[in-house]
Amino acid sequence: MSTFQNPTVDAAEASEALRGLAHASRVFEDPADTYAVLGDLLAGVRSLRQVLDQLATAHLKHRVRAHDDAGDQTAGATDALAATAELQQAAALLDGVHDRVDTAMAASGRISWYPAPTAPGPVSRWVSVVFLEGQDPDEVLTIIDRDGADTAIEHLAGFDMGEETTQAALVNGYVYDTIPTGPLDRTTTTGTYTLTYNHDHGHVSLHRAHPEAQEPTAEAPTPRRAPAQSRARRPAPRVEEDDDWFAPSQSQSSSVSRGRAL
Repeated sequence: MSTFQNPTVDAAEASEALRGLAHASRVFEDPADTYAVLGDLLAGVRSLRQVLDQLATAHLKHRVRAHDDAGDQTAGATDALAATAELQQAAALLDGVHDRVDTAMAASGRISWYPAPTAPGPVSRWVSVVFLEGQDPDEVLTIIDRDGADTAIEHLAGFDMGEETTQAALVNGYVYDTIPTGPLDRTTTTGTYTLTYNHDHGHVSLHRAHPEAQEPTAEAPTPRRAPAQSRARRPAPRVEEDDDWFAPSQSQSSSVSRGRAL
């Protein structure tokens, strides 16, 4: 919380807040949220200009106390005046930044954001490609937070063996008319793949539209093949080579399973 009295503490807090915003703004689930963020940034630019002006004033006001490392007051005062001039120039440049952000915000405010387009045509069946829970989805959830759900879909699509995955799902009963989801689950669709994930419950699943039910209208991520010596899957989901990818694990510690509604 801001102190409004201690510039050192408040500067550290502002820096941390901007770091958090820089991370959080990498992904906007709803692009309409950009307008509110622009408004707060515009206010931040005005405050930053004021801070730079006040820093310049502080250097100018206290230049008689400025010395260099050798104790030379003249050299210290010269540096204080140089810092003052640079800070004043930086503050003046922020006027242009303010005007640009203000114009961008006005343009953004005129946008009507429509819901994301959905794949045309109903999907009658979905093949389960990957289901992770427990600690196994931690890597994928990190990818979602860091790079977005589309990148996570591309990552998990590497475990799709195509017809082999489809046949295994058909044999084991992991083909669904609708994707199994819970009330708090979030879903993202890219091409023929739909990702379902839940940070609170700690599970991630990837389903693929059955090729006989729907022709993909958007380019799906290019599947990455697992190494030839590991027919089960790559090491990321930590599944033993002899395990049935779709069958429930025999160990309580392993949480890779199939066929349960999320």
